[in-house]
Order: sequence, then structure tokens, then C-alpha cells
Amino acid sequence: MAVLAVTGSQWGDEGKGKIAGYLAARADVVARFGGGANAGHTVVLEGREFRLHQVPSGVLFPGCLPLVGNGAVVDPPRLLEELDALRAQGVDVDRLRLSERAHVVMPYHHLLDRLEEQVRGRASIGTTGLGIGPAYTDKAAREGIRLAELVDPDALARRLAEVLPRKNRLLQALYDHEPLQLDALVEQYADYGRRLRPYVGDVAAVLRQSVADDRRILLEGAQGTLLDLDFGTYPFVTSSATTAAGAAWGLGIPPWWVRGSIGVMKAYATRVGHGPFPTEQPNEIGQYLRERGREYGTTTGRPRRCGWLDLVIVRWAVEVGGLTGLAVTLLDVLTGLDEVRIGVAYRVGTQRIERFPARLDVLERSEVEYETLPGWREEVGQCRRYEELPANARRYLERIETLTGVPVHLVSVGRESAQTVERADPFVAAVR
Repeated sequence: MAVLAVTGSQWGDEGKGKIAGYLAARADVVARFGGGANAGHTVVLEGREFRLHQVPSGVLFPGCLPLVGNGAVVDPPRLLEELDALRAQGVDVDRLRLSERAHVVMPYHHLLDRLEEQVRGRASIGTTGLGIGPAYTDKAAREGIRLAELVDPDALARRLAEVLPRKNRLLQALYDHEPLQLDALVEQYADYGRRLRPYVGDVAAVLRQSVADDRRILLEGAQGTLLDLDFGTYPFVTSSATTAAGAAWGLGIPPWWVRGSIGVMKAYATRVGHGPFPTEQPNEIGQYLRERGREYGTTTGRPRRCGWLDLVIVRWAVEVGGLTGLAVTLLDVLTGLDEVRIGVAYRVGTQRIERFPARLDVLERSEVEYETLPGWREEVGQCRRYEELPANARRYLERIETLTGVPVHLVSVGRESAQTVERADPFVAAVR
């Protein structure tokens, strides 16, 4: 049994789409376990770019079954647009299966997301405004609507008749916003349900059978460890579990089925939205990384904040995510720098901190302790074997291994899937 989770080891946007796509090519099943339309993955295959938001990367490979689990939230109109765009690119999307237990992002979730951010003012979280947080809030408050109801017009009408009056009172009383109309909403979303009905079913049962058939299964995460609801930079986090532990919860499988967890990390660090970022470089270094790395959001187009690699947070991802291997992406972006720096610890006054702190104010007051290594001028995009990488690039990667205690299995040296240096097959490593 080879069940491998792919998760982010920083603040998301680490290049999980590239790595998930690379591994999906040898997987039988790819299952998305969390997040929603706020998570963009870009996969480049033979010069063709595919932008994925809710659909797992396995959809790009014939013979691979793409699944979306109960831990994800589904935005029907955006999903249907994404499916249409993939069809237009010649992708067979009919294999997609969505968990009947996954929750639906509704129009009032979009409204509440934007209105709540406005009310927060300077304390805003920096969300994408796509309704993800409010949808997960309703899930926890037992006010959510699931795909099982969406695809049944009568069940949808009953559920919306229960929920919408409370949402309208909230919109009107707290935000002075006009109410949404029940009949129009039922009609619109019943149509979405009709169009999505062929894709909806018991994803957990499909996964159980896939394990029984000894198939290679890739569990695809969204966002990153530092955006995890429990273990991230709270409250500047997403609304779901983003580590490998979230894979079992978000797919309805036993946790011991997850045999390996590969953490995707950039060779530097980025984040979007608000919140502390100790190694951020709001200077020419940050600008160099942003432009050379094309650091603009797949979903929103927002420019990402950029800085040096922070191994305090990657070690935290190793600890809470049980990482068995690393995939280092965008190594090519560092080419041309005279030196590269790694954040190895924080300092607050005389205190040296090596473990990621829970308190935000501690993180905000932290100074970073860096190690400085020599950079390299050689372009790495044509390298396919580890020995072909520049000596200083290898030194940088080996220092990451030493400081995290986890081997680097994959190194991405360009946007194309083929531009990957493989030191070990993560699927093979997962079953050892």
C-alpha cells in the first residue's frame, strides 16, 4: 500500500501544484483533502499551463482518478467554470468524483467574507474573499449545506429555507445589506446541483477500495502548515487542517493508511495576506525573488511578500506534519545572488527560539538569526541529476537536510514538470 500525502511546509504557494502534478503522473488516485477555490495550483506539462483551483492534479493524467474529499469546500459556479476551461484544453474531466459530504460555498459566504474583512479594518486577515472561512464556520455551526443536499432539489429547498432567514437577518442587522431571495437562490443552485450530480458520490468508499486494490494514492493538500487552523500563525490562517493529519480527516480514511508525507517548500519564503513574516525582505532582495519567481497568486493575482528561507517554520512543519521527505521548489530563482541566507532561529531579547512560537506577539518581536552561504551564478534549469547542480546549490540543499533532519527527495529547477531532479521516489520511500 503506497499512500503519500503532499502538503505545504510554509505559508502556501510553495509549488505544490508542480510537485503534485509530477507525482500524479505515476499515481492511480489523487485525492484533494482540504481547502476550496482559494487554493490555486499551476501545473506545466510539455509547455502547456493548467491552472487548477478545486480540481486535483490527477485530472491531467488519463487513467488517474481525481477525487475531492469531505474536508474540502466546493464553490459550484467556480468549479463548473474550471471544468469547462479544462475541457476546452482537451482534458477529460468526467473521471472527477466529489464527496457527497463536502460542504458548499454559498453566495452569502462570499458576502460575509468580504463584509467581515471590511469591519475588521486594519486587523483584517487578508482573505481571498471567496467565502472559504464562512463556509467552514457554517460547517462547524451545523448550518452548512453539503453536496448531498445540493444535488437533490427538494433537500436543497428545505435546507435553504432553514438557513437563509438567519443569514439574511445577519446581513441586514449587522451589515445593512439587502437580503438574498430564497426562490432565486434555490433555482440557481438546484441547476448547479443538476450539473454536478454525475460527479458526486461516496469518495471514502472509493478510497477504501483503491487501498484494497493496492493502488498508488496521492493525497493532495492545500495552503501550507503555517496557515493551518491549529498550528499556523493564528489568527492569520485558513479555516481547515492543512497538514497530513488533515488528510485522514478530510478523506474519511484511517490515519495509519498515510504511509509517507512529503513537504513542499520553496528555496526561499513567501506569503500573501496579512500577518508576521520574520524573514521578509521588503527591499531589492524581495523584489528580485518576486520578479524572478513570478510571485503573484494563481487565484487572486496578488503580489506575494518574499524573503529568505525560514527553517524555523519548516522544522515546525516537519514536527507537526510528520514529514518523511522534502521537495524543494524554485531553486532556480536563487541563481544570480552572491549569497543566500537561511533563518535558523529567532531571538527575542536574550532568548534564542528554535521552535515556532504559538504567540503572535512573540513572532512579531522576533529578530532572525541567519546563516549565510555562498550563492551561485550557473543556471540550473537543464539539470536532471543531483550531481549536475552547482556545488553551492548542493551545499545549500544539504544544509537544509542537516537543519531539518529530513532528506530532500525532489528538487524543482523550473516550471515544467520535467524540470525536476529526483533523488528518491517518494512513493517507494513511503512504503519502506
